[in-house]
Amino acid sequence: MMKKVLFNILLCLIVVGFLICGSLTFQSCETGDVYPSDTCTICKDTIRRPAYKPNIYMYPPQNTSLKVTIFFPKGGTLITSVPSYNDGWIITVDATGRIDQTYDYLFYESNQPNDWQQTSGWIIEADSLGLFFQTNMAAYGFDSREIKDFTDYWVPRLNKYRYYRIYPQEKSIIDNLIQVNYSVNPDYILRLFYAIKGTNEKLNIQNHTVINNFKRDGFYVAEWGVIIE
Repeated sequence: MMKKVLFNILLCLIVVGFLICGSLTFQSCETGDVYPSDTCTICKDTIRRPAYKPNIYMYPPQNTSLKVTIFFPKGGTLITSVPSYNDGWIITVDATGRIDQTYDYLFYESNQPNDWQQTSGWIIEADSLGLFFQTNMAAYGFDSREIKDFTDYWVPRLNKYRYYRIYPQEKSIIDNLIQVNYSVNPDYILRLFYAIKGTNEKLNIQNHTVINNFKRDGFYVAEWGVIIE
């Protein structure tokens, strides 16, 4: 009798679990993803979409020692970092942006909820991605070195589709998922991630308007990254 009761309870829990997941948006695991480690699950509230290769460039007006920490307001984890993150980066940065006389930027990758905006952006032919990113990133306020680091790494990797839908994730959206805190507060911070989805059809999407309030003055920070959808 007890075994039958336990079986019925277990069966009810399984049914409830399926009903909960069935009420949420599903995301399939697509073959041919740029990164096979990309996370895809059944229940939306457990979906994680990694942010790949965010680079943080820092430019203080003089040699500055500081601690940089990362916080995930909606939950998340670091996947990797250079230099090692430990409980935060404790570093010294000179006026050229050189970190500990070794690094040009802080590097990390992270997993967090897939709450990136896909309402407005641009659809770009693969052959035009280099020029697009050069122009678009410059419009946001990135300098030539930061743009070159981005295009040298990402453009050669975006070659499996004829077109790419590109959805910009600006500071307010990124801050909602990944917060970077500085023990010495920057005067200006530029954060921009691109959510990128390959397609072989030229679909229409709402055009995004670039607004640039970033100044390269005082102590300023620039950060870029990518989410592959």
